[in-house]
Amino acid sequence: MLIQNWQKSNINSKQTKPFVIDLLDMDYFNYHRRKSSEVKIGKTPLGDNNPIRIQSMTNTSTMDTLACVEQSIRIIEAGGDYVRLTAQGVREAENLANIKNDLHKKGYYTPLVADIHFNPSAAEAAAKIVEKVRINPGNFVDCARKFKHLEYTEEEYAAEIDKIRARLVPFLQICRKHKTAIRIGVNHGSLSDRIMSRYGDTPEGMVESCLEFLRICKDESFSDIVISIKASNTVIMVRTVRLLVAAMEKENMHYPLHLGVTEAGDGEDGRIKSAVGIGALLADGIGDTIRVSLSEAPEQEIPVAKKLVDYIYKRNHHPIIHAQKALEFDYFNPQKRNTWSSGNIGGTQVPVVIADYNENGTPLSQYPFKADFYYTGKNDYKNFPAALNRIIDFSHYKPAKNQYPLFSIYEIDKIENCNAPIKFLSIQLSDYNGTIQHILNEDKNIVLILNSTHSNPVGEQRALFHQLINDKINAPIILRNEYNESSEEDLQLKAGADFGALLLDYFGEGIWLKNKGEIDTSNLVQYMFGILQATRQRISKTEYISCPGCGRTLFDLQQTISRVKAATSHLKGLKIGIMGCIVNGPGEMADADYGYVGAARGKISLYKGKTCIEKNIPEENAVDKLIELIKENGDWKDK
Repeated sequence: MLIQNWQKSNINSKQTKPFVIDLLDMDYFNYHRRKSSEVKIGKTPLGDNNPIRIQSMTNTSTMDTLACVEQSIRIIEAGGDYVRLTAQGVREAENLANIKNDLHKKGYYTPLVADIHFNPSAAEAAAKIVEKVRINPGNFVDCARKFKHLEYTEEEYAAEIDKIRARLVPFLQICRKHKTAIRIGVNHGSLSDRIMSRYGDTPEGMVESCLEFLRICKDESFSDIVISIKASNTVIMVRTVRLLVAAMEKENMHYPLHLGVTEAGDGEDGRIKSAVGIGALLADGIGDTIRVSLSEAPEQEIPVAKKLVDYIYKRNHHPIIHAQKALEFDYFNPQKRNTWSSGNIGGTQVPVVIADYNENGTPLSQYPFKADFYYTGKNDYKNFPAALNRIIDFSHYKPAKNQYPLFSIYEIDKIENCNAPIKFLSIQLSDYNGTIQHILNEDKNIVLILNSTHSNPVGEQRALFHQLINDKINAPIILRNEYNESSEEDLQLKAGADFGALLLDYFGEGIWLKNKGEIDTSNLVQYMFGILQATRQRISKTEYISCPGCGRTLFDLQQTISRVKAATSHLKGLKIGIMGCIVNGPGEMADADYGYVGAARGKISLYKGKTCIEKNIPEENAVDKLIELIKENGDWKDK
């Protein structure tokens, strides 16, 4: 049984107290959904044996009844099981009754969810109207985050918890009376200064922020609770949710989970990033409802979420994968596997990208990204650029600079007589035996290409990694997945989910995406770099942390994102946050180098990290001011 030692700091004494979490009672290799309790949300219950529910959120003003109704209908007709609306104050919360009544008149009875920040009175008003209310532990009682360090004695800290109890219990009583469910929604970008001061900006702090509220709900025997614990960083998101599930099991809590990657962005990046984070958790059987947060029209989120859920759920009742977990693998805090280095693969080097070469595809000089290796198989492309690394099937391989052989499992007897500096060996789990183990112990130039045709490819590929760890074999491994997709979106989601689940456990020294469907093969290289960036394994472009927008958004989000990207997309490695309002803005800015945040209607504030540099800039000047700020800090490069 693996154990995660969670150190909870005592700010005043500087001592630590161990908090022990056991490994989840789950099969890490075989898919099945985590068993959660059922929550009544109108006539659409959540958790237990119910389907994984899909939801989105309106981005219209909650005071604009007609606009909210029309957008809610679009979300519902796209397949949304719940519709969420922001309620900044009591006035907005009370107008939810008009929105709900108009939807009912039109024959739509989908449950509505009120999204509350900073205002318990608004939460209480909304709880009398809608089927579910989301509250944020970071700002329900605690003051708005100011990034101040606060000192507490144990008695003072306990008194702060009593303040939460005193404010939360009346809200629970209203929810109980009106049969209203609650979502306790923790965001990495809005942890309170109190939590930050005691636990730091950590997954453990996020989990404790949630548990403080859950324990009060449990004491009050209130169980219609859904949990979300989100971040824009997929590494933090996945680790935090895993820790939360284990912590809840420890305290005999089984509440259903809402999954999402905050500020995922738009287009290809938003889909890949969401698939990586949400898909990794769904692959573990974690998740009862999801929201894919795209900086696009809310109804466009629904089909993306449905495709992701349907893809993972097809693994249900798959053929059993027999495997043994490696004792040294820490599910809650995975570390990069120790591997030898073959050329530019393995060791401490970033994961590589391998692509199929298509002579008739987009010329290599026009690719946004170039792969580290191109596979040409049995083809002898006379015009293949000599400077690029080339992988050739062993049967057609001749020693030459920048050319490397790929052996099939049937050519294993020939591998030891080949003197190539990098030798690729294509295998799957069922191929692994004592002969291969012996060869890998003897030859440190071998790089494995790991394939899977199993209906649960993540589980099967995990199994071989754990077998190699147990056998103390440090061969680098390239993850190769093949699909048959004619939709770019489908390929982005499936590849993001499969590769992401393994890369977030730090398995894989490279990736190789193949597709038989009718998609421009030149895009596959871009997708692979996008997956590596989304898992924080290899940074190759500007990182945008952009919110999906809601009724609080103070500017045209999609147009703004487009303008900011047009000006800054060449700044490789820079992280830029684009936030519609201040709820998560300054908090998520902690993970960004620069921030562009809505301050008032038509006004923008600019941030450098957590610090606000300039406030209330007219929107028409804000992008130019952002460029000036980047230049002043020495991070600008000309295109």
